[in-house]
Amino acid sequence: MPGLDASAVLVGLTRALRAAGVDAGPDRVQAFLGALDLLDPGSRSDVYWAGRLTLCGSQDDLERYERVFAAYFGARGALAPARADPPPRPRVVVRDVGPVPHAAARATEDGVPVPVLAASTDVLRHRDFATLTPSEREQLRRLLAAFRLRGEVRRSARRRPARRGSVDPRRTVRELLRRGGEPARLRLRTRAERPRRIVLLVDVSGSMTPYADALLRFAHAASHGTPTEVFTIGTRLTRVTRELTHRDPDTAMAALAAAVPDWRGGTRLGELLRGFLDRWGRRGMARGAVVVLLSDGWECGDPALLAAQMRRLHRLAHRVIWANPLKARPGYAPLAAGMAAALPSVDAFVEGHSLAALERLAAVVRGAEP
Repeated sequence: MPGLDASAVLVGLTRALRAAGVDAGPDRVQAFLGALDLLDPGSRSDVYWAGRLTLCGSQDDLERYERVFAAYFGARGALAPARADPPPRPRVVVRDVGPVPHAAARATEDGVPVPVLAASTDVLRHRDFATLTPSEREQLRRLLAAFRLRGEVRRSARRRPARRGSVDPRRTVRELLRRGGEPARLRLRTRAERPRRIVLLVDVSGSMTPYADALLRFAHAASHGTPTEVFTIGTRLTRVTRELTHRDPDTAMAALAAAVPDWRGGTRLGELLRGFLDRWGRRGMARGAVVVLLSDGWECGDPALLAAQMRRLHRLAHRVIWANPLKARPGYAPLAAGMAAALPSVDAFVEGHSLAALERLAAVVRGAEP
């Protein structure tokens, strides 16, 4: 693929890693690109080891890195480290450090440039779910399986030991008693931080058919990180949190398909939202939570009822986010009766049509501005 900027494709890999929960900040990304400048960015082995040594900071990061690397570059030929394999030998480099070369000048062990292999994945991140081919959907599922969703952090009433903060009287007195009354350093404490609960309401009506599978797989990945509750909405409200506890995405989707009775039906958002608030909202599930509605906003019921229930939800929740797959279409305007009725009570209105859009949605859920 002539003219392809290898560095842009490799930065796309770091975006996928951040979406999977790896703390690949700008300093690690610069170290990654700098390492590849000394190695061969067209070699799968060099890309793998450079990323493993510079982008990962914990054992959990290593596990996520394995999954994302295999999904990003394709499962075939992915380099999982073997215990018996010797470590890679260092290379003697006699040239100066320069910009990362283009993909056309580099070749992998099997003759295909690594950035070219990753280019299709980087393009796939921006493709509309409704336009994907079966093979692209399979690749998307691998990427979504590595996704992680972290909730916005809040300060809890509990306190934890810290180096800075207020004096902890009990721990300080215990330390004085342990030392027999001799002077001791003051013990400090501060407020602990916990992620806010996330509630996902996923529309599975007929108009959402091209997007439902990807959005539910996104919900499955989200449910294995921050405390998350997942419901499907259509003509009925179904709690599917238990079905999504299966680690294997395909097993979870099969269990979910058996539990949801209203696939590809109509949409009664106002009535179902009222049922959710009456049964779970007042019990605390929505109180102080980040509530995300993934729907195109088509409403078969009374828009005034939806507007009233959205106001109730907005008073209970910390934030209300609406992800609409149709928002990315040229010339789109929220003119549908349901969407227009709901928008005044929505804190963030974002797209939900592609993997890149879901990555931006995850950032908004963490507290970033839309």
